[in-house]
Amino acid sequence: MNLFGGTISSLEYGLNYASLKNKTIAQNIANVDTPNYKAKDVSFKKMLSDAQDSTIKANRTDVRHFDFKIKQSTPGVFSYENYKYRSNGNGVDMDAEQASLAENTIYYNALVERISGKFNTLNTVIKGGK
Repeated sequence: MNLFGGTISSLEYGLNYASLKNKTIAQNIANVDTPNYKAKDVSFKKMLSDAQDSTIKANRTDVRHFDFKIKQSTPGVFSYENYKYRSNGNGVDMDAEQASLAENTIYYNALVERISGKFNTLNTVIKGGK
C-alpha cells in the first residue's frame, strides 16, 4: 500500500502487533490454572529484530537471475521462565493480564479508528469529494 504513503503500512504493522499480543494474553488467561504454565508476552522490539534477522537471501548463480528474499515468520513472543506467581509453578498474574488486555484493546481500537479514517479519506478522494 505504499501507493498511498507509508501510514497505512505502519498502521497494518501496529494492528498485527496488537492482534498477536491479544492472542498471547488470551492464552495466558486460559492457562491461569494450569500447573507450571509460564506466562508469555509480546515484545515489539523483539518482533522487529526477528523480522530483520529472519530474512534469507538467496545467492544468484547468474546475473540474469532475479534477486529475491524469503521471509520466515517468527513472532516476538517470549515467556517468563523464572517467574512463579503461584505455588503450583504457574506464572500468570490474572490482574496484570486483565490490565494488559484492557490497555491492548484501547491501543487496537485507536489503530482501527485511524485506519478507518484513512480509508474514508481515500474513499472521499475517489468519489471526487462527494
